Amino acid sequence: MKSKTVNIKRSGDLEYITFPRLEAAGGVHHIFSTRKGGVSGGVYAEMNLSFRNGDIRENVIENYRRLCKAANIDTAHLVLSRQMHTKNIRYVTHKDWGTGITKPGFCDVDGLITDEPGVALVTQYADCVPLLFYDPVARVCANSHSGWRGTVLKMGEQTVKMMVEGFGCDVKNIVAAIGPSICKKCYEVDLPVYEAFKNTGIPLDTVITKKDDGEHFLLDLREANRIILTAAGILPENLDIADICTCENSDRLHSHRATGGKRGNLAAIIEMY
Repeated sequence: MKSKTVNIKRSGDLEYITFPRLEAAGGVHHIFSTRKGGVSGGVYAEMNLSFRNGDIRENVIENYRRLCKAANIDTAHLVLSRQMHTKNIRYVTHKDWGTGITKPGFCDVDGLITDEPGVALVTQYADCVPLLFYDPVARVCANSHSGWRGTVLKMGEQTVKMMVEGFGCDVKNIVAAIGPSICKKCYEVDLPVYEAFKNTGIPLDTVITKKDDGEHFLLDLREANRIILTAAGILPENLDIADICTCENSDRLHSHRATGGKRGNLAAIIEMY
């Protein structure tokens, strides 16, 4: 697995990904997991970050401990939600530490946002698009999950809007990242998904290619989210876009499509310090 746009790092057996512009911004820790360096076994091997897919709870906790150590994040500061492909974003503070781990997670929440240092926002993936945001001036960060439904709902735009209207961010200051996700070549969808994208305002010819049977399509979720973010005002020079496909690299990244759903979850974590 190689990349020209993101950093693939190793610490012992642990392999993880970071984003150059977020690193350069300063004042924020962040990390995106791979499958390497955890303690889970079977279909979850090795680094699974989900408590809800049948893995041994103690293994998941140890996986978070290892991943957070690499990012200099305190595991006690983690906040998780139960993602349901919505555009719902929840404001969280230090009072929410442990949510989704030691206390019940938020339901129907696909985005987390905070203006407090020391609050580590977590979202999970196995092909969908990770979206990370940080305003180093207003000191606000957010972490949003965008599958095809979230992309139709313009989760990225919703997150930017909340940062600007709810926290006074200047969109020109927001640094963002689109993480590893399934690529267009691997992501075949059916007619209902195509129809759902017709009313989004996203130029269909730039993100969808019709297959010869006329009933199936190849969808570029990564490009769709790039279009959404730049239309929302994110400057291209403030945006990292991962060039890594989860499906093509299913030996190194969990992929729902590649495994037929027999898999663990990746995680994106971001925390201001």
